Amino acid sequence: MHNLKPKKYLGQHFLKDLHVARRIAETLDVPEGTDIVEIGPGEGVLTRLLLDVYPKVHVVEIDVDAVRLLRKTFLPEQVHIIHQDVLRWTPEGFDKVGLIGNLPYNISSPFFFQVIEYREKIHEGVFMIQKEVAERIASPHGNKTYGILSILMQTYFDVTYEFSVPPEVFRPPPKVVSGVLKIVPKTEVPEIPFSTLKRVVKQAFSQRRKTLRNALKGVSFEDFEEKEIWWKKRAEELSVEQFAHLAKHLLP
Repeated sequence: MHNLKPKKYLGQHFLKDLHVARRIAETLDVPEGTDIVEIGPGEGVLTRLLLDVYPKVHVVEIDVDAVRLLRKTFLPEQVHIIHQDVLRWTPEGFDKVGLIGNLPYNISSPFFFQVIEYREKIHEGVFMIQKEVAERIASPHGNKTYGILSILMQTYFDVTYEFSVPPEVFRPPPKVVSGVLKIVPKTEVPEIPFSTLKRVVKQAFSQRRKTLRNALKGVSFEDFEEKEIWWKKRAEELSVEQFAHLAKHLLP
């Protein structure tokens, strides 16, 4: 018996397959004492499995009906409910968190930009999102799917595409295949402001078919050894490390 009616405007597709939910839960691997935060628990299928491993789970849920159901289903000492839009939530007050969740497809890009902003609070993250977006984030350079989010996420995290999830394990089934993505913060990251890197990467991909010489026209950089070689390439041909190097030479 299903308890919640999925709301289209919230992009809700409730996970109903316990086997898939268990695989997602087992993909998260954090040390004892790490705070577990689940994004969008819905009916609590994944939440139950997380509680088999962790003594307490914090959940961020925007839907008032889901919040009511979760309050009826779980004890407060087991599940701490944060009734909030995840795009307005930050892990303030937590030390390190293990983030996990089935994300609505329509918020995945802004959510990951937000994750980068509070990356120092994250121990590890496991997310189920649209397969196409997951593959794009994990894409290596030189690939047509490689883009802005690929570079920005891979600058700060080791990103792994874990496995695909078919539509029929959801209620209602989405029109696309889903994918599970795992992120682990890198121990060493470039010493450049995120805003600077984001500006350079977005400008470079604003006209991705053009060479960097044309795509970055109007943006000034210091001279560096590889500049003339890179200026003949397209944005998708530069690696994550090369973009960081390029951003370091951006003139104010």
